[in-house]
Amino acid sequence: MVRYVIRRLLQMIPVFVGATLLIFLMVNVLGDPVAGLCGDRTCDPATAARLKQEFGLDRPVLEQYLMYMGHVLTGDFGTAFNGEEVIDLMGSAFPVTIRLTIVAIVLEIVLGLGLGVVTGLRRGRFLDTGILLFTLVVISVPTFVTGLLLQLLLGVKWGWIDPAVSSEASFGELIVPGLVLASVSLAYVTRLTRTSLAENRRADYVRTAVAKGLPRHRVITRHLLRNSLIPVVTFIGTDIGALMGGAIVTERIFNIHGVGYQLYQGILRQNTQTVVGFVTVLVLVFLVANLVVDLLYAVLDPRIRYA
Repeated sequence: MVRYVIRRLLQMIPVFVGATLLIFLMVNVLGDPVAGLCGDRTCDPATAARLKQEFGLDRPVLEQYLMYMGHVLTGDFGTAFNGEEVIDLMGSAFPVTIRLTIVAIVLEIVLGLGLGVVTGLRRGRFLDTGILLFTLVVISVPTFVTGLLLQLLLGVKWGWIDPAVSSEASFGELIVPGLVLASVSLAYVTRLTRTSLAENRRADYVRTAVAKGLPRHRVITRHLLRNSLIPVVTFIGTDIGALMGGAIVTERIFNIHGVGYQLYQGILRQNTQTVVGFVTVLVLVFLVANLVVDLLYAVLDPRIRYA
């Protein structure tokens, strides 16, 4: 196990370098940061040259990337064009998005797994059909429609929640935004759990456990559910990074100043330091989540061993 973890950590290095290099090239080659600094007006040549020199934009892109990565290794993610340190922006944005992601993941696990187990054990019945239709509707409706609808009904019309989240962004305020953020993933977890349970119910080890006279709850929890969760854990693990990076729409609807909000502002203002810095951290989140998922496989299925 230890050798496997070390090998995976070493494999993460080229993946991290390749992903950050790709993002860095896309942001710097496809956009003009100086134009974003000057706003609607066109910068005069002298001002543009001074700004490029000040932010190191006059150097070759590869050299800029190497300098950036050197600073990242020391914890310096650069300075945004408005003078704020990117690390300070991260300090205010990531805690909010982490809380939002935690709420979304908890709802995804509790509701998604719960509905998936119910439908998987009662496949073909009325409840199963109803939940499948509901999840299909949730998947088909865009997130911004779901968010605006809940905001209008729960916040404006009925007054059950505040239409916009406050600057503190407590867990209680993030329940509805978390539900909106997790809605599509929750539906996928439900359908994936249902399918996995239905397939494993016909497996030989389940029939053997039933033939041995084991209690039904033990057959479900110790044998059926444990093995059926492997694809679900894979999806949830990879979804953590997607939820953190894909919360732009949800955060804009509920006025949440998290990672999605900062990425939106960085893209809108062509602030390369902010965009690359936040995406760099999100790449690390993806890699760590995938590693944790791989390690959980051995916990769920004792047959899996890492050499």
